Amino acid sequence: MADILVVGELLDGDLRKNTLSAVAFAKQVAEATGGAYDIAVLGDGADAAADTAAKYGARKVLKAQIDGGYFAETQAATIAKLATDGGYTVVTSTAGTTGKDLMPRVAAKLSAGVASDIASVEVDGDDLVYRRPMYAGNVFGFCKITSDVQVVTVRQTEFEAAAEDGGASAIEEVDVEEDAAAERVEFVSLESQKSERPDLTEAEVVVSGGRALKSAENFENVLEPLVDALNAAMGASRAACDAGYVPNDLQVGQTGKVVAPKLYVAVGISGAIQHLAGMKGSKTIVAINTDKEAPIAQVADYFLVEDLFTAVPKLTEAVKAAKG
Repeated sequence: MADILVVGELLDGDLRKNTLSAVAFAKQVAEATGGAYDIAVLGDGADAAADTAAKYGARKVLKAQIDGGYFAETQAATIAKLATDGGYTVVTSTAGTTGKDLMPRVAAKLSAGVASDIASVEVDGDDLVYRRPMYAGNVFGFCKITSDVQVVTVRQTEFEAAAEDGGASAIEEVDVEEDAAAERVEFVSLESQKSERPDLTEAEVVVSGGRALKSAENFENVLEPLVDALNAAMGASRAACDAGYVPNDLQVGQTGKVVAPKLYVAVGISGAIQHLAGMKGSKTIVAINTDKEAPIAQVADYFLVEDLFTAVPKLTEAVKAAKG
């Protein structure tokens, strides 16, 4: 029997949707082993986040309001204490920005083994076997963790978001553990870009542009009309981000964000292995490129060999016309 503690990610005073992928993982393990899962929400907005988390079938929701903005040093000790006191076998979160920052610190405090960015899990007797991508997703490795507590982060694109179960979990307030490390860190500010478009990692449609767009102005004038016509999120290749055409937080790829939307449209992207690692799990891939030998052709379901400055405006008008 394995009990799992899901560490929720908070954003703008509520539970972030990507946490539901970790909940889906926890539910799968709990059902397979006869265990249960709880959800911990710590930080600014813990009250609202706890109310949201209570809708997803957890045995209970543990909450702690921590003011002053997020940084891992204020939360790691509390999560480690909850894991120890609660006798959890697995402590998990989604492998997003917060999970990648917070969970290694939790693992260090627990002296726990880690399986990061896993794509699936299987139960083998008393063991949990984790499958995780390696070498930019070209190889999958399998691992077991032998420490008393296992720390696991899950790839959001591989675990479908958990659905509400119609009930409401009990909510329990927990104490915040003091940590000497937190006293040496000061939260200054959070600078984030607000957009009316869907979040890149959660969108059902993503339109990404590459260096072939040649400028920030072309991203705005050529690509963005297609993005908005499709009600999509906008992404970019690393080359486009490095060139300063768009902000770095739009980067899709091994060193950027991993996405798996229902539709991925790659415009002027050749398809370097690092970019393919971040999007080849998409359900349908459409690519527009003048080079018919571009690597992205190997993963594309539809490949249009044409100049993007001709094709994209035509495609944008066609989408608008189809929407009536």
